[in-house]
Amino acid sequence: MKLLGQSLLRLCQGVALCGALLAAWMPAAFAEFRSVADNAAVVYDAPSLKAKKLHILGRNYPVEIVVTLEGWAKVRDAGGELAWIETKSLSERRSVMVKVNLADVRQAADDKAPLVFQAEQNVLLDLVELTGTGWARVAHRDGQSGYIKLNVVWGV
Repeated sequence: MKLLGQSLLRLCQGVALCGALLAAWMPAAFAEFRSVADNAAVVYDAPSLKAKKLHILGRNYPVEIVVTLEGWAKVRDAGGELAWIETKSLSERRSVMVKVNLADVRQAADDKAPLVFQAEQNVLLDLVELTGTGWARVAHRDGQSGYIKLNVVWGV
């Protein structure tokens, strides 16, 4: 009976550890991204217009929502910096930012598909659709569209 009790204790500890690991993993796996809606949006060091202004993010810049609080969102930018932005400055429309020197945008979600265009680092692309296959359909502001690998962009 003592052995059964110890086994149950280990199982419960294992379940608790798995639960803690899952809780730590889930926010990253289900991150919420939005893009700046305004031509320019100020980000602050606290959720107040009286707080210190840190810098300005341009239109369509993608941000990760960390937490929201009464008209404010704490966001992470592509560089990993955290700041606060008014939620009214964010759009439901999403963009992604190229994070490699040169990213290929292809006609289909396949490495062998014909190349549509290449986008340089820090170029913003409209997110049209997540395919669920490690690729996203994107569009450039000049009208070209295609598929890009998720591992070469930030904002998804």
